[in-house]
Amino acid sequence: MLLYPQGEDIHQRQTNMAYRPKDTQERILHRLKIAKGHLEKVIKMVEEDTYCIDVLQQLNAVESELDGTGNVLLENHLKTCASDAIKAGKTEEAISEIMTVFKKNK
Repeated sequence: MLLYPQGEDIHQRQTNMAYRPKDTQERILHRLKIAKGHLEKVIKMVEEDTYCIDVLQQLNAVESELDGTGNVLLENHLKTCASDAIKAGKTEEAISEIMTVFKKNK
């Protein structure tokens, strides 16, 4: 096993160097790019007439990444825009706006 001076093995060093987005916008863009990569893979799989279950599994990865991205966006909106609106006395408008998005998704 190859060790670095700090006693870390090479696998630990590589794990510690994983990409970490610096802010919310970068997190969102990073997640969208991952979803885009998954979607491109789904398209290629369909073009190549890949086994349906394999395509569905890859499609689930796209959906999961998009759901996660939506969660990051919602969290950011609640912490910033919605919070500011509530502080400004526009609680009902802030809640209504968020609920409209969720009602459209059902």
